Amino acid sequence: MDRFNLQRRVKMNESKYAFADEEQSQNDDAQGTRMRPSASNVTEDQEPFMGVKVRRKASFHRQFNGDYIDVRSNPYLMKILRKQGDKEVLFADKVLKFTSTGKMKRRILMITDFAIYIVDPEADALKRRIALAAVEKMCLSELSDNFFAVIIPTEYDLLMASTRKTEIVTVLVEATKSASDYELEVCFGNSFEYNADAELVKEVQFEEVEGGVKTRILRK
Repeated sequence: MDRFNLQRRVKMNESKYAFADEEQSQNDDAQGTRMRPSASNVTEDQEPFMGVKVRRKASFHRQFNGDYIDVRSNPYLMKILRKQGDKEVLFADKVLKFTSTGKMKRRILMITDFAIYIVDPEADALKRRIALAAVEKMCLSELSDNFFAVIIPTEYDLLMASTRKTEIVTVLVEATKSASDYELEVCFGNSFEYNADAELVKEVQFEEVEGGVKTRILRK
């Protein structure tokens, strides 16, 4: 299968994981990298997919704060940004990333004005940098869960989970439009396919059950 020439139609849905909410203030770095809240603290009822998903009560009117891990205080993260020349951090937080084998890994997700960064917080290792212009779409379920997929046609895709999913999607839509002059597509459904690596397609299925959302990740 030629992963990079594959035309994909994506449908979606997700499940639930618990993450601790942390709030950090944003500051201007002395070296020129700016930390700022996304969209001037746009509330979640103003996001691109308002009215499509089943919403948690706690998610309504939640403010977006942008940097939840205080990037400016982390020398390794600042070194990465300076090396790449990125000037503005739009979002930063810890997330769960799903590997091609189905394992969950703790990662730092950073979104800047030009790229997405995936960092291993334990090893202080940059695992991946994805230019915003390379992102085709994002996939989410219509249910109340934390899963989302970032679809990258020229590479393998990302499947992650975060309680700040709404903010992540909103930031990526805004940043992509600014960086590439096009609006990122956001897709919804009860299942979707994604490329876990160059030769492996998986399907994520979601089902609403009593007390939450049941999620299955199946090999195609």
